[in-house]
Amino acid sequence: MVRSLSARRGGWRQVAVAAVAAATVVGGGVVAAVGGEEELAPAVPVAGCAEGSLPETSIQGRVPAADHESGRAAQGYTCNTEQVGHHGRTGGFKVQRYTDAQGHTCAYYDSTRMFPFDVVTNLLNGTGLGVVVLDMTDPAHPRKTANLITPAMLSPHESLVVNPERGLLAAVMGNLATAPGILDVYDIRTDCRRPKLLSSTPSGLLGHESGFSPDGRTFWSAGAAGFTLTAVDLTNPRRPRVVFTKAGVIYHGLRFSDDGDTMYVANMGTFNQDSVLDEPGLRIYDVSEVHAREPNPEIHLLSELLWPEASIPQVAEPFVRDGRRYVLEVDEFSDLFGDGFVNFRTDGPVGAARIVNVDDPHHPYAVSGLRLEVHQPEHRTDELFDDPGASSPVGGYSAHYCSVPTRDNPRIVACSMIGSGLRLFDISDLEHPREVGYFNKPGPSGSNALSQPAWDLGNGAVWYSDASSGLYVVRLRGDARALLAR
Repeated sequence: MVRSLSARRGGWRQVAVAAVAAATVVGGGVVAAVGGEEELAPAVPVAGCAEGSLPETSIQGRVPAADHESGRAAQGYTCNTEQVGHHGRTGGFKVQRYTDAQGHTCAYYDSTRMFPFDVVTNLLNGTGLGVVVLDMTDPAHPRKTANLITPAMLSPHESLVVNPERGLLAAVMGNLATAPGILDVYDIRTDCRRPKLLSSTPSGLLGHESGFSPDGRTFWSAGAAGFTLTAVDLTNPRRPRVVFTKAGVIYHGLRFSDDGDTMYVANMGTFNQDSVLDEPGLRIYDVSEVHAREPNPEIHLLSELLWPEASIPQVAEPFVRDGRRYVLEVDEFSDLFGDGFVNFRTDGPVGAARIVNVDDPHHPYAVSGLRLEVHQPEHRTDELFDDPGASSPVGGYSAHYCSVPTRDNPRIVACSMIGSGLRLFDISDLEHPREVGYFNKPGPSGSNALSQPAWDLGNGAVWYSDASSGLYVVRLRGDARALLAR
């Protein structure tokens, strides 16, 4: 195992790197501790906005207090995007898209950030409880067909996931920390508009985030503050069966290589006496024994990658470019806890997102960063934190989820960057990404873009949800739309 602190090979420049401080053989591998400082990835170039846009008035990603006072913020901010559809009044952390065997296309989004505190609000505003099911035959007019209110769907937190191979929708009960891991599994292949419950069992152990093997036979539950990682056999989705557990880890999103043998883990860090979450980063595991259903399976750590600007790693989405393997890793929020248990911070360093080369899973390295000007230390001043929402406990000007439209040679990335809204990045040149558009919703409350975006390639659109105003259908225009045709 190689534990790397290097920024990248041939990417943003590493400076003042000291010699290796220690090298220790651990479990047959080498753990290298490297001292030194590294240059922070720069903000990406600002997007050029086509005619008809409503561009930002300040630095990239900022919604200044003056715009709230003047009413400009209530108009929203658009660049190479336009809103074509909307549903609901609240939203959570995931938007999923699926087309069933009959050709119906559906959206699924969780309606709650923290059940049961928003139950009354959701009932009164018409969003309803649990996971909202939408018929997206006409994306401009989403039509609700169901609310899924089984235990996990009432409070899935960040675990809602679709497996397109088998047409399964699953989630495990979770919350901000963790919760008893009741796992709900639905059939959506038959009719995605009316999901059919197949099972609801306590097989997830503890819940917060999740992952699905590509073949849909194994659901993974990350317990986060529950310190558990659990693999559940869904070969028969009516009878889930735990096949692997690991304790003592604080993991977030779990994603897999196309063959299912490699798992990319967003490691939130470890507790110690000086810090709430110490040394967060990306861990890469060989999970082939679990997926092959070997007796007494183990998972094997291949490598761990750290980066100097890390906040709370959220997820690492795999993709392939010209035959080489990468992950799009995103950190949520800012470094909320600083260096200790007492100093809860909303103005801490922002991890944002990065592209990581994982062609050799034993030696991953960061290729480039996806950062806005508002994420950079020189801009995180007292004036910026006077902006409404900028210093909210859920992140303000930071990030939460990113996604690519396809695993095969994507040229564009969509990211929910909380107070900065939905951001679009051109990754045609992986080493030099640039921003190509954005959508920061209209309305007086400001943006709270938290969800993993879903892509509707047929309509050239992105679906995402805002915590304070539900699901949005955003069509790409200009340079952003052109990237989908490449």
